[in-house]
Amino acid sequence: MSPVAFGVTAGIAFGVIDVLLMIPLDHPDKRTAMIGAFLNRFAIGFLIPLVQTPIPLWLVGAMVGILISLPDAVITKAYIPILVIGLIGGIAIGWASGKWVA
Repeated sequence: MSPVAFGVTAGIAFGVIDVLLMIPLDHPDKRTAMIGAFLNRFAIGFLIPLVQTPIPLWLVGAMVGILISLPDAVITKAYIPILVIGLIGGIAIGWASGKWVA
């Protein structure tokens, strides 16, 4: 699979998973929060397979997941859940892109 196709697929999947995790949460503007979370996670999934470095892709995923998640974590002050989900998703997408991206 091409890196762009994998990135779009991974980004949509990660975004949907994160939005589903947010359903039970209470938020004053839930729709906006869910759209922002989807876009954040889509960016993580999309970027990881496109980054070319000499380090393992799971590590690229970890770094991208943390770096892209940091602004949302700072704004919401929900550091642990946002950074942990970004880290886990980033590692998983990095590992998967190492296996399936041509």
